[in-house]
Amino acid sequence: MYIAYYDEAGDDGFPRYSSPLFVLSALYLHYLNWKRAFDTIQMFRRQLKNDFNIPIKWEIHTRSLLLNKNPYREIGLSNNDRICVIDLFCDLASQLDIKVVNIAINKTIIRKQDYRVLDRALTYSVQRIENDLKRIDPTGRFLIITDDGRVGKMRNTTRRIQKINFIPSRYGPEGYRQEIESLIEDPLPKNSKESYFIQLADTISYIVYLYVAQICNISHSNNRMPEEINKEKVIEWMQKLKGCLNVAASGENEFGVVCCPK
Repeated sequence: MYIAYYDEAGDDGFPRYSSPLFVLSALYLHYLNWKRAFDTIQMFRRQLKNDFNIPIKWEIHTRSLLLNKNPYREIGLSNNDRICVIDLFCDLASQLDIKVVNIAINKTIIRKQDYRVLDRALTYSVQRIENDLKRIDPTGRFLIITDDGRVGKMRNTTRRIQKINFIPSRYGPEGYRQEIESLIEDPLPKNSKESYFIQLADTISYIVYLYVAQICNISHSNNRMPEEINKEKVIEWMQKLKGCLNVAASGENEFGVVCCPK
């Protein structure tokens, strides 16, 4: 049995949207590894409290942390401190027995006005988790835990792809059906404030957002973003994370990031 925690960077709106990219990250692990991973993250948060005065109970929102927004501003972290915290989060993720699938939707090249961003991203994500489980654990099953706000939309998608799931063919215009079999239950809600795993998925999704913005030449400029967070720094973060990324999710990207539409 596996547990998949979901979080995202950017909004899933289209054709009206506030961010040109939407990144959906799924962090999944075997239930037998859950307790050890939880304890490791909890010890890590205690260390953050000691080293950077970040309260253990604070929810970590990576974008807000890097932009020095509240509540992080009140503890007076320098740019280097905030960047160091993300360095440490990347090191932490690489040490855990987890895998992460990342789906990026580039809205600037979508042609169909009825394109459903979250539906597509979740469909591609679930397909790749199932493919991975078939390879490493053919009898494995997984369930989804996500923040409360998107449960309804995700439920509609997961119910549909367990009944009818068309996959485009690489070799011709016609696709084929491959219904999802390893997913159990509807997505279950959990407040991200109460989940270290959803917060870690948030960190990864935002780093992937910055990375995809670079490779797709999409501006994400913000005058509050530290200048030290440049192309080289983002690639460094991706390299740190590579050990936990499902690089087999995409044969077109060295970090396994699935970028859509083609």
